[in-house]
Amino acid sequence: QVQLVESGGGLVQAGGSLRLSCAASGSIISINAMGWYRQAPGKQRELVAAITSGGSTNYADSVKGRFTISRDNAKNTVYLQMNSLKPEDTAVYYCNADRVRRVGILGYYAYWGQGTQVTVSS
Repeated sequence: QVQLVESGGGLVQAGGSLRLSCAASGSIISINAMGWYRQAPGKQRELVAAITSGGSTNYADSVKGRFTISRDNAKNTVYLQMNSLKPEDTAVYYCNADRVRRVGILGYYAYWGQGTQVTVSS
């Protein structure tokens, strides 16, 4: 089974910074895209940022210019640097690995991390 282990969440004041990390493990051959989603109470899960194995990135309009996603393909790890945080960024942040190929397993699959809480106080 593929495991995604997230770290780096916490409590920060508005204007502060946090860096999230997510490491994928489990007989992985390749991962097409990795990304971060978030879900605030009473709201739907939404894409924050995503990055392909080739380095192409995609950001939600609400985080452009403040968040930066990066990736270490050799370590199957994705990072999210979050600067100038706002109270509205408060949510549980989930790591996603999409179109994952695994040793001895046919096909492509998607996996989710368990989520990490980010709380921004005003």
